[in-house]
Amino acid sequence: MSTFDLIVGIHSIAEAILCRPGSVRKIIATQDGLKEFRKKTRLDRELKQFDIKTVGPHEVQKMAEQFYKELEMSFQRVPSQIFMVVDPVETYDLAWLYEEIEKSDRYKILCLDQVTDVHNAAAIMRTAAFYGVNCVVTGAKGHFGTGPSFARIASGAIEHVDIVICSSLPKAITKLIEKNVTVIGFSEHASGNGEELNLEGHVALVLGAEDVGMSNAVSRVVEHRVAIEPLGKIKSLNVSVAAAIAMERWLK
Repeated sequence: MSTFDLIVGIHSIAEAILCRPGSVRKIIATQDGLKEFRKKTRLDRELKQFDIKTVGPHEVQKMAEQFYKELEMSFQRVPSQIFMVVDPVETYDLAWLYEEIEKSDRYKILCLDQVTDVHNAAAIMRTAAFYGVNCVVTGAKGHFGTGPSFARIASGAIEHVDIVICSSLPKAITKLIEKNVTVIGFSEHASGNGEELNLEGHVALVLGAEDVGMSNAVSRVVEHRVAIEPLGKIKSLNVSVAAAIAMERWLK
């Protein structure tokens, strides 16, 4: 695991500054990039506490490229001529999750089964923050990972939705059911629509990979299987869109 991470995108950088300022190591930007950041975020006072290195437009990209290389990631040009070096976001285990559930009257969870595409996972995370989801649970194998692209697309959501990584998602789901969490898995092959479910307590929504859906191991243990019924000719949805519809219907 890397000892640092990069955050790019103005909104993502702003949320990190506001939510976990102690994790910020350095901000690197051009004069124009910093000016634009200040204009859009109005965080002048907050910026004073950080080490800000101002460089030219070419140098900011070269420096970012070096950080990408250290993270063993393919370099993508940094938008807005500003990026941030931070401590990696903290992730949690199942013991932590079970304690959080015990302390809450209604805990909202998303379980992502083999959703490895960073763009989809980040879009889901952003929507999850919008709907007040408490955490996203994912298996250690096939974890979507975080990084600059994830941070940019998630637009700061990673600061508001906790990530729980487990060794076995089926076992985690089984334990959630034992803790009176209503677990709903989404499949285009399901016959129910979930209208009869009592959603006043803890709820976990389970979404599978876009190409194959939930794995057999996960599908066998989910408590309720429902389908998002199509109204037109196309029968399937991008997983991030399906997640948004699911949160609107079952997590409000």
